[in-house]
Amino acid sequence: MSIRGLSVAVIAAVAMRPKLWPVSLATMWRMTPKRWWVRHPYLPVPDSDFLRFRLTTMYGGDGSGDPERIGIDVVAWLDWCRSWKSTT
Repeated sequence: MSIRGLSVAVIAAVAMRPKLWPVSLATMWRMTPKRWWVRHPYLPVPDSDFLRFRLTTMYGGDGSGDPERIGIDVVAWLDWCRSWKSTT
């Protein structure tokens, strides 16, 4: 799956859940490489090797997964992050 396809799947899943917007932005910021503005594609997106590693460890094989399933998994994870942060 391309970064663009993954981004669309995740954004579509999170867009309908405003309560997850703050934690999703904070998480995106943490995953953004340092000095992202000096490297192509000049956008604050995670490194493709990092995403490939995370997808492979989550879904096995080559890391390709159903975009809808990935969106559901990201929403579940962000919801867990949101609830975990509120208890500390």
